[in-house]
Amino acid sequence: MKVEQISVFLENKAGRLAEVTNVLSAANINIRALSLADTSEFGILRLIVDDHEKAKAALKENDFTVGLTSVVALEVPHKPGGLNSILQLLGLKGINVEYMYACWLNNENAVLIFRFNRLDQALEVLKEEGVTILSNAVVCGS
Repeated sequence: MKVEQISVFLENKAGRLAEVTNVLSAANINIRALSLADTSEFGILRLIVDDHEKAKAALKENDFTVGLTSVVALEVPHKPGGLNSILQLLGLKGINVEYMYACWLNNENAVLIFRFNRLDQALEVLKEEGVTILSNAVVCGS
């Protein structure tokens, strides 16, 4: 199961991130997970939200550059080795992690959000191994 992630291109200047959250708040969009990567001049904000189509439309209406990307969200044990077990499994199959970020789910589990070079193959491998794959609706305790 794929999760739809919104990517927003942002200038790296004071208040720009708050503009995004203001637009989402006004549109009654809940952020479930996020990652912000930056350089000295710009950043990429990656978001998992409760309504990606509505969020994309609201951000575009407010002149943000927005894209949708399919990623995979996994529920893994929140203990030493949880991430390693996933990475070892995928590495053995030659699947590369392009980027990832995580959020805490509860005392027992965490959510890992991945962008893979071969998304469909990664999903097959993870399903075969019984890894819990999440939908947009349940990412990060929603």
